[in-house]
Amino acid sequence: MIDWLRRGTETPSIRIAGRELPLAIRRHARATRLTMRLAPDGSEVRITLPRWGRTADAVLFAGKRADWLEQQLARVPAAQPPQPGGTFTYRGERVAIEWSPTLPRKPRLADGRLRLGGPSETLAARIGRWLEGEALRLFAEDLAHYCARAGQPVPMLRLSRAMRRWGSCSGAGCIRINWRLVQAPDAVRRSVVAHEVAHLAHFDHSPAFRALLAELFEGDVAEADAWLRREGRALYAAFG
Repeated sequence: MIDWLRRGTETPSIRIAGRELPLAIRRHARATRLTMRLAPDGSEVRITLPRWGRTADAVLFAGKRADWLEQQLARVPAAQPPQPGGTFTYRGERVAIEWSPTLPRKPRLADGRLRLGGPSETLAARIGRWLEGEALRLFAEDLAHYCARAGQPVPMLRLSRAMRRWGSCSGAGCIRINWRLVQAPDAVRRSVVAHEVAHLAHFDHSPAFRALLAELFEGDVAEADAWLRREGRALYAAFG
């Protein structure tokens, strides 16, 4: 249920089902109409406008679609931190958590199980750090692979903890990839890395960029993008 819509502030927001969500408004030169989506973690509403679009139009657009936003917000997975005897997702597969106070603190993956000891109350944080280490390793391998295919030098790589984007490529040549993608199937993760590598040559989404991405990525870009739209929110459920 919508409570109210705030228009006259620097950062407009909309209240949906008792939660105030900021409206992240972005103008794009190639946009021909307003589009809207909810952030994967449900933290904000993202609206893209044509360059000439008004903020007031975006606010009105969100208000008219409050019921749809409420439905989308209800689909955001509840937080499910990993716990002893439970599972978590790694590279698109569920991994069992085998915890015992007699096991080493450092997590070790074997036979579809992650075995670790240490305090149970810090288990989720330590699995999160293990996943980040795996993410950095896998992203680095992907980056080297696609840079070689693109004929580009390998740029600096950083993990991102962004709540808004899966990847980014800066003008200085630094590529950032959202660490949560280590939970996604390999093809989905690799599609994001290939996307950012293509930006090293084309800092836009022009036909030339699309052609290079299709040449670099071995899989189906549209299928990987569809997976992220459909399942991406779940990647935020375990570790926020």
